[in-house]
Amino acid sequence: MADAKTIAHWLNNATFTGAGATAPVTAPVTNPATGAVTGEVLLASVEDARAVIDAAAAAYSEWRDTSLAKRTQVLFRFRELLNARKEELAAIITAEHGKVLSDALGEVTRGLEVVEFACGIPYLLQGGFTENASTAVDVHSVRQPLGPVAVISPFNFPAMVPMWFFPIAIAAGNTVVLKPSEKDPSASIWLAELWAEAGLPAGVFNVLQGDKTAVDELLTNPKIKAVSFVGSTPIAEYVYRTGTAAGKRVQALGGAKNHAVILPDADLDLAADAMVNAGFGSAGERCMAISVCVAVEPVADELVNRIAERTRTLRTGDGTKGADMGPLVTKAHRDKVASYIDAGEREGAKVVVDGRGVQADGGADGFWLGPTLLDNVTPEMSVYTDEIFGPVLSVVRVQSYDEALNLINSNPYGNGTAIFTNDGGAARRFQNEVEVGMVGINVPIPVPMAYYSFGGWKASLFGDSHAHGAHGVHFFTRTKAVTTRWLDPSHGGINLGFPQNN
Repeated sequence: MADAKTIAHWLNNATFTGAGATAPVTAPVTNPATGAVTGEVLLASVEDARAVIDAAAAAYSEWRDTSLAKRTQVLFRFRELLNARKEELAAIITAEHGKVLSDALGEVTRGLEVVEFACGIPYLLQGGFTENASTAVDVHSVRQPLGPVAVISPFNFPAMVPMWFFPIAIAAGNTVVLKPSEKDPSASIWLAELWAEAGLPAGVFNVLQGDKTAVDELLTNPKIKAVSFVGSTPIAEYVYRTGTAAGKRVQALGGAKNHAVILPDADLDLAADAMVNAGFGSAGERCMAISVCVAVEPVADELVNRIAERTRTLRTGDGTKGADMGPLVTKAHRDKVASYIDAGEREGAKVVVDGRGVQADGGADGFWLGPTLLDNVTPEMSVYTDEIFGPVLSVVRVQSYDEALNLINSNPYGNGTAIFTNDGGAARRFQNEVEVGMVGINVPIPVPMAYYSFGGWKASLFGDSHAHGAHGVHFFTRTKAVTTRWLDPSHGGINLGFPQNN
């Protein structure tokens, strides 16, 4: 504790420790691989939140009027700095989240793709022009920024998820307030410092540390014009309802229960590899993790055996020491995930691989839970109904493609799904019939490229706008149509009738 750093807010290109006269409230930040407290993050008061929001509002008019050429130059500099120093950011992520370094580096690289997409903002903001739409009347459209916007991001991707949003928002001329998770907040400050180094003017990118107090101020403060959120479904619904009630544009991406269907004709080695990678990568703390493997008989026994063989080879440990899978983010979360394994076992699931007693290569007080494989899971069990967000892969056995499809479509979530098959007709039918926003065919984690949209259906998304791609540009801009007429000094005279084109 004596060596714990203080992780502050970021305002006007400098650290900000608060607006109040009283001592700030803090929360501990831990290294999940050791259990040690490595930092204390400030938790914003309402006054702190308003100070950060006011900075974003004050910077907006100048940044909005900055030319696209100058904005793009800043984006390119940020991209170059991020690419050159991405290993540094990955190490920060591993130290506070726990994911292994290779996974953290992959997270940064996927976020970098959105920065690269945003570098093309001059083309993406092109409007339209119609000459002589009516006699001597021209019409054109423009896309303009909204104003100060908020990004509320989760713990599982402290760099990538914010980068789904803020590069496009900034490139389009908005200013940003990022509210990261209090569990792993240091990546946000590192990114803020990089923006300043890239030449972004003060107040355009700001960081507000905190909990519900900070979130509620972002959702209700009239200076914030839009909110982007990623998190659990109950909180996503709260963010959407509260923000829209305050007159804001809101995109709130919620939880998931992602299924992968394994048809009898599938390559079982490919499918088994994919289930292990997608089920246990990042200790299952991904909104795109496969948590349900739907085995279409008669392949379930063989598939479970192959998944189990691979799972038992995984090494759980400190993410900086070459382990395959790291710890969970907090002790409380580790214990919650373990309780789902307990419940599944009580309810009749077979524990094929048990991660509760894992011997991890890491600190004795780390938040360890090994990869766990459950067979004979049924839709009534809590291990199936709930989003566990941990390294628990459940196998549900079904008799047909139709049964598998109905299982997925009846689930309240609709974030991501996958099918493994060598039958092109079955794959095409699945991609058409499944009620899920992102689909993989022989691909276990169908996270789209930056120039496509990211988002689910049903209870996995509140609002009508997905993240990044054209959806992101649409979300962070609004369209204005301008009708123009330049005539000689004579005019058409008085006419109170509704204008008609001629």
